Amino acid sequence: MSQATDTTPDTDGVIDSVSGPVVVATDLDARMNDVVYVGDEGLMGEVIEIEGNRTTIQVYEETSAVAPGEPVENTGEPLTVDLGPGMLDSIYDGVQRPLDVLEEQMGAFLDRGVDAPGIDLEAEWTFEPTVEVGDEVTPGDILGTVQETVQIEHKVLVPPERGDEDNSGEVVEVNGGEHTVEDTVVELDTGAEISMHQEWPVREPRPSAKKETPTTPLVSGQRILDGLFPIAKGGTAAIPGPFGSGKTVTQHQLAKWADADIVVYVGCGERGNEMTEVIEDFPELEDPITGNPLMSRTCLIANTSNMPVAARESCVYTGITIAEYYRDMGYDVALMADSTSRWAEAMREISSRLEEMPGEEGYPAYLAARLSEFYERAGKFQNLNETEGSISVIGAVSPPGGDFSEPVTQNTLRIVKTFWALDADLAERRHFPSINWNESYSLYQDQLDPWFKDNVDEDWPDRRQWAVDTLDEEDELQEIVQLVGKDALPEDQQLTLEVARYLREAYLQQNAFHDVDTYCEPEKTFRMLGAIKTFNDEAFKALDAGVPIEEIIDIDAAPRLNRMGVAEDYHDFIDEVEEQIETELQEKY
Repeated sequence: MSQATDTTPDTDGVIDSVSGPVVVATDLDARMNDVVYVGDEGLMGEVIEIEGNRTTIQVYEETSAVAPGEPVENTGEPLTVDLGPGMLDSIYDGVQRPLDVLEEQMGAFLDRGVDAPGIDLEAEWTFEPTVEVGDEVTPGDILGTVQETVQIEHKVLVPPERGDEDNSGEVVEVNGGEHTVEDTVVELDTGAEISMHQEWPVREPRPSAKKETPTTPLVSGQRILDGLFPIAKGGTAAIPGPFGSGKTVTQHQLAKWADADIVVYVGCGERGNEMTEVIEDFPELEDPITGNPLMSRTCLIANTSNMPVAARESCVYTGITIAEYYRDMGYDVALMADSTSRWAEAMREISSRLEEMPGEEGYPAYLAARLSEFYERAGKFQNLNETEGSISVIGAVSPPGGDFSEPVTQNTLRIVKTFWALDADLAERRHFPSINWNESYSLYQDQLDPWFKDNVDEDWPDRRQWAVDTLDEEDELQEIVQLVGKDALPEDQQLTLEVARYLREAYLQQNAFHDVDTYCEPEKTFRMLGAIKTFNDEAFKALDAGVPIEEIIDIDAAPRLNRMGVAEDYHDFIDEVEEQIETELQEKY
């Protein structure tokens, strides 16, 4: 928000009642979604209901000691975010107040009613224009660039039109060089003065020319995701799972290693220690592709569980609006929302205080609509300036007790096209990432297979299907094993179980805290799966030749498959293992 609360203008209304974060004011001339400042301390809030002379406001801060009779000031504008250079390498709360800036001013505990611009209005940036006097420009056109971080070139755009604005015209003045974000850098013949600073309502999607079908994967460096259940750049995914199953670590891994240009990480109602880990880890990490600091392409929004519940409801909108802004520049953006369940719980609390008719499990009846509105803002887009950009949205879901039938999980599954189901049993067995391969799925496989064929190997789809079929067969055989024991199975089925064990232990398990294994490029993912298939093929040849199952599974080369993930020179290591497997098994027949 760019409005300041240092002074108190004339009062527009007065507080009638206070119920937690919900405040009712009378005599307030306001519209739906207007931002207001509540009470003598000027606490930020938003109009969510108007009935006659009574206006209901949700306040984004703690309302203790706020009393009836105190003033309410209306800004006349909806909740907006400040957009411009300086958002990357920043940490915001749910309404885009810069926490690092406010910490410098008042320490670890923020005073109520404080506000600060989302971007530094005093900092100067070097604007390098790409337009000249006489050029015709329209909304979305690129006017010039600013080197925002060592990795990201910020593109200064003509703001999209809102209401009766007219941002089209002929350039009559261009001001290159050092400027603050509020200085005019381009002036049009219509009188419009364009700066590097934009404001945009968080609940209104930024316009684009066209939404397209995504055909490029968001490579995450996580074998089970890239290899079996990929997500597209511009796709949507959900990671539901019970407490302790690894949702946050999986989100962290995606934020660290996904090959997106920009990462927006929204900590929505998560524990403070988890956000602290993100804040402490990210500045120390390097991008595996560029070698630059990860924070140079990352924007963090921290709304932890001990922060006001109402701000949690707005933080995902703040994050997706920032993502759309960078998408308009032609960047691929990945947004991590951890977790949407806490967002839904905030909606439920506000809804109950409004005395709305509850839906399933007390959630508001519009829960599905709100989730759809959020995820629909993801996608691959052709922008107004004819560049292409994408927003991939990955939302963690925290169902109580791991019950996937609860409303937030079920409504999310109707919307997203990739489902990574976390399993508490796998987590208890120390199998990480604890993604259940029998319940998870991706609907992007067919449209992403051409990319994998062209950029990794022609056999990518076939090899993935072989792995899925083997794991499915193991799941069926395990039911029999539970009844009669493994030794009662025919030898070919026993061998299938052995191959599936290596798929689970060597391929699907990945150590997020190992320097080498934490990131697995697609070629390595393919080669590792190929080595296990080599063992499968050679072992079944030996079995057909009459070699006993005990001798096949007892070869020295097979256990080396479990060390492929941590091998620094994986090409030589996998070549050596495959050759050793072939040699040892062929010697037995």
